[in-house]
Amino acid sequence: MKKTLLATAIAAALGASAAQAATVYDQDGTRLDVYGRIGVGIAGGGPEYDSQEREINNDADVVNVGSRLGLRMSHDVTSDLTAFGRLEWRFNGASREDAGNGFNELRQSYLGLQSQQYGTFQAGNFDSFYLQFVSLPFDVYIDQGLQFVGNAKQSRGDSIGYYTPDLNGFTAFLQAKQYSERGELEGVGTTDEGSVTAAQGGVRYAQGPVTVGLGFVDDVVRGGGNGEMLYGLVGSYDFTDQFSARLGYEGRDNSGDVVGPANETRGGGYDSVGIGGTFTTGPWAFNVDYYNIERDDAETSRSWAAGGYYKVSNNFDVFVEVADADAPRVDRDTSLGDLTDDVYWLTGARYHF
Repeated sequence: MKKTLLATAIAAALGASAAQAATVYDQDGTRLDVYGRIGVGIAGGGPEYDSQEREINNDADVVNVGSRLGLRMSHDVTSDLTAFGRLEWRFNGASREDAGNGFNELRQSYLGLQSQQYGTFQAGNFDSFYLQFVSLPFDVYIDQGLQFVGNAKQSRGDSIGYYTPDLNGFTAFLQAKQYSERGELEGVGTTDEGSVTAAQGGVRYAQGPVTVGLGFVDDVVRGGGNGEMLYGLVGSYDFTDQFSARLGYEGRDNSGDVVGPANETRGGGYDSVGIGGTFTTGPWAFNVDYYNIERDDAETSRSWAAGGYYKVSNNFDVFVEVADADAPRVDRDTSLGDLTDDVYWLTGARYHF
């Protein structure tokens, strides 16, 4: 009960778009919801230099803050089986010049079947199941702050996934993403890896005030990984209806694969521990998180983030967030943590519909 109340309070304080969806059609088991938000803010700080020590302008500027428009569709095939689909686009709500022809990204596009008895199967372009079932307790920031695996990790396109119904608090999940070279000319559009499938899976337990997720991601090179397996264990506990704490671990082995003309290795191994909490009171919500990231081939990072959110109405909220990623060392003499000591900050407002 506490978990439900706290989740509802957080969603209300942060103005979750899902809660604001407008039902356009609902008849004979067929339903269509429209949802979205317009977000505008001012951001400043952040990196002063890139990995090649080139200076970056990090002056304050008006920015888009996750503006999007989406559709949710469903149809009751039987009393236990529902067919569903979802479409979601991003657009720039802060600038006419940067908005292009309107939408600038297809963020979600998938369909599936859901059964209360047998579970859910879906295919298309959707958020990583690892995020949804493992690292989700740390995904509380509007912009920067999450240092565990995010929603695009070996996901977002050409993916299929399945998760079980709730089995006395347990939910198991499995997902696969295909990186195909179908239609490519040999030696022209092909790669050394060829067609690759990246799998991820695990199990989550959620009962009462406790949530614990354990999962893995096959972090293939084609998807931006280093070719090694990534593992995570994340949990949260609702101490009261207003306060929830979270603790997590995520790690990936170093890769010894030799690449490039200098015969360097892919590396990329790390062990990351995160701790944080969320406190809500009335229309207010507050987040604070800290990460210690020990890298096998670079300096340890100590990252932190914090945020405050105020719900003006059911549809409108204002916020402020700050984050310091504490980037690792580039070489023996240059620490990006020293060069990028400007704390990133973002403040603004969002309207949900």
